[in-house]
Amino acid sequence: MKFIWIIYLIVYIFAGSDGNVLISIIDSMKFNDNYLDNNADNDLSTLDMISRDGYPAEAHIVTTEDGYLLSLHRIPGGVDSQAVFLQHGLLGSSADWVISGRGKALAYLLYDSGYDVWLGNARGNTYSRAHTHWSIDDAKFWNFSFHEMGVHDLTAVIPYVTKLKQDKLIYIGHSMGTTMGFVMASERPDISSNIRFMINLAPVAFMKNIKSPVRIVAPFASDIEIVTRFLGVNEFLPQNIFIKYLAEYGCKLNTVEKNICENVMFAICGFDGTQFNMTLLPVILGHTPAGSSIKNIIHFAQQINSGRFQQYDYGAVKNLEFYNTTYAPSYNLTKLNIPLALFYADNDWLAAPKVIFIIVF
Repeated sequence: MKFIWIIYLIVYIFAGSDGNVLISIIDSMKFNDNYLDNNADNDLSTLDMISRDGYPAEAHIVTTEDGYLLSLHRIPGGVDSQAVFLQHGLLGSSADWVISGRGKALAYLLYDSGYDVWLGNARGNTYSRAHTHWSIDDAKFWNFSFHEMGVHDLTAVIPYVTKLKQDKLIYIGHSMGTTMGFVMASERPDISSNIRFMINLAPVAFMKNIKSPVRIVAPFASDIEIVTRFLGVNEFLPQNIFIKYLAEYGCKLNTVEKNICENVMFAICGFDGTQFNMTLLPVILGHTPAGSSIKNIIHFAQQINSGRFQQYDYGAVKNLEFYNTTYAPSYNLTKLNIPLALFYADNDWLAAPKVIFIIVF
């Protein structure tokens, strides 16, 4: 039984997001008939968790100018309360802001402090998997990266909130959520007038000096893109029953397996054992990863390879078509005219201090 979750991981990678295949494999192994019964939080939606924790909850649907239907989750404050918009990171969702519960989750802390809290969901994640014309089975649905999230998603949801509140909002982004904000400020500075203050947690833009092992894989981005296109794979790490099974079984076998689960996360993002709540891991994996597009992952890899904060690189020929130049243009951060704060950690392997200083200076 030891390390069986590694076998499942291999199956998951090659089986893609086909839930039926994964269910059949898991059922055939018959390790634990009640593997998902141990933690009910795994199956709760963001709104369910908010309601369970005793807070008011609302759902809003916003349509982007390019047809994506985005879910906004709200913990409504008073009529005159300041709106705060929280944008999750890569492979995350609105659940990220409430998973840790009362007294700890940022969304709750803000609400308890008198704010009107809005939680965004980027296109392609668990809560934003709809389009006016395309289904999630269409390759066109997944033809996006953090560029479109910044240019289209934020430019739809931010005015939606400010129009409703009749006031500017405070923007809090984490990881990719900061990337989206930087793109929006660069490409659509007109939207910036809706933001009173931008708070960036673990900001990601320039990625040349990151310590994470993902830098080893980044040079193969073009090859990965070719292979995934050939195989017709467009979605990356959607939430499905395999992840839930891994959360309930793979990380609970014994100390060795627990250490592997913990250290895989540390190896990617950076080590901080004192701040890691292992008992919360099953709940986290019940909601994360929440999915994104292969193109989004490739775009981040391109940032690592180039050392620039740039738009998507389609190759010299297609770049001429898209940008009228053979190279992918850089985002112009001098257009960022919003008061902002940057928060980083010395042991963050994806948002290293050297990278943060590039953003500032």
